[in-house]
Amino acid sequence: MTRLNVGEARKVFGDTLNRVAYRGERIVLERRGKDVAALVPIEDLRLLERLAEEREDRLDVEEADRILSGAKPEDFEPWEKVKADLGL
Repeated sequence: MTRLNVGEARKVFGDTLNRVAYRGERIVLERRGKDVAALVPIEDLRLLERLAEEREDRLDVEEADRILSGAKPEDFEPWEKVKADLGL
């Protein structure tokens, strides 16, 4: 993975952007020797977003399973009552 100082990246931004967009390079931007950001191809960003959504969905299902595993029938409202309460 390429590392580039933020100041240098500013000077050659067009070239840097082309390296990412057309060559698929991933470039880490550094400031004062610390990583501060990354430039990645849009396909990588879309993959990261999908992975984050899937992880969030999986965590939601795990949390629901955990909550429901300790539930008793009397903890639930009948569907007809819920609909009526909501005016549906």
